Amino acid sequence: MDISLFDFELPEELIAQTPLEKRESSRLMVLHRQSGEIEHKHFADVLSYLNPGDCLVLNETKVMPARLYGVKEDTGAHIEVLLLKQEENDCWETLVKPAKRVKEGTVLSFGEGRLKAICTGIGEQGGRLLQFSYEGIFYEILDELGEMPLPPYIKERLEDRDRYQTVFAREVGSAAAPTAGLHFTEELLQLIRDRGVHIAFITLHVGLGTFRPVAASAIEEHEMHSEYYHMSKETAALLNRVKQDGGRIITVGTTSTRTLETIASQFGEFRAVSGWTDIFIYPGYQFKAIDGLITNFHLPKSTLIMLVSALAGREHVIHAYEEAVKEKYRFFSFGDAMLLI
Repeated sequence: MDISLFDFELPEELIAQTPLEKRESSRLMVLHRQSGEIEHKHFADVLSYLNPGDCLVLNETKVMPARLYGVKEDTGAHIEVLLLKQEENDCWETLVKPAKRVKEGTVLSFGEGRLKAICTGIGEQGGRLLQFSYEGIFYEILDELGEMPLPPYIKERLEDRDRYQTVFAREVGSAAAPTAGLHFTEELLQLIRDRGVHIAFITLHVGLGTFRPVAASAIEEHEMHSEYYHMSKETAALLNRVKQDGGRIITVGTTSTRTLETIASQFGEFRAVSGWTDIFIYPGYQFKAIDGLITNFHLPKSTLIMLVSALAGREHVIHAYEEAVKEKYRFFSFGDAMLLI
């Protein structure tokens, strides 16, 4: 399947640079998967599309302030580091810019030496393994020295770092936010519960795949990077019960979707399990876990628009995206949302 099938024209001015003042005030496009019918709503209207007995699944990963600015200890040259995945102890998979300046054995210093790192390995496209050393607690130092790792298409500085964090974020470990969850407030979640809709939580730590474009022209040749996920015993039991009782499972975000589909594909049901997933969902995939999806508007030719197209059909999705451009919806991380039911 050619990657050009997932391309569309996107004016740059539609890429949202800052979050709206109120999380739930974004717009919501409702796409009916079977008919292709489109409705234009606001995000708070999502409540009217959820039925008692349904279950909404949220990813409670928490974004690390994973972007660090430091210097090479020998030359003082400025280096930018993005933490992606913790390997063992204090060794991390990272992206480094400019990568050509960081070779094996290079020592980096951050915060005037409060945090140091030595390069122990070299990967592809700027990937580096860094072994960190410090005194104290790593995440406390990172919280002081690090910045939120906003995607490269966001040029504006984020004044309030909490706006790149969901209100239900709990488990630290992501290099990017599960952005579909940014629209929810505690008040809206309570209204959803009051309607008789179950809310379940999983964890998937967003990693390297978020920052890597699809390079292959035939999408079947693309390889996803693996990301860590976890489902608790309570969530597994709830999801199995909802399925048995005829309720719908509606995931918030592609990360929640990939987690549930990974587990359902492996076991034929939901189980308490942790592991790594590199599942790649594109048209032709048969969904085993979910009945609906809340997601943002994604990049052209990205694995995310491919997943959405697998759920609702490529023609319906491309038409919906063209409609979103025409109606000036806001795109990507701080943009508007889409509900596929």
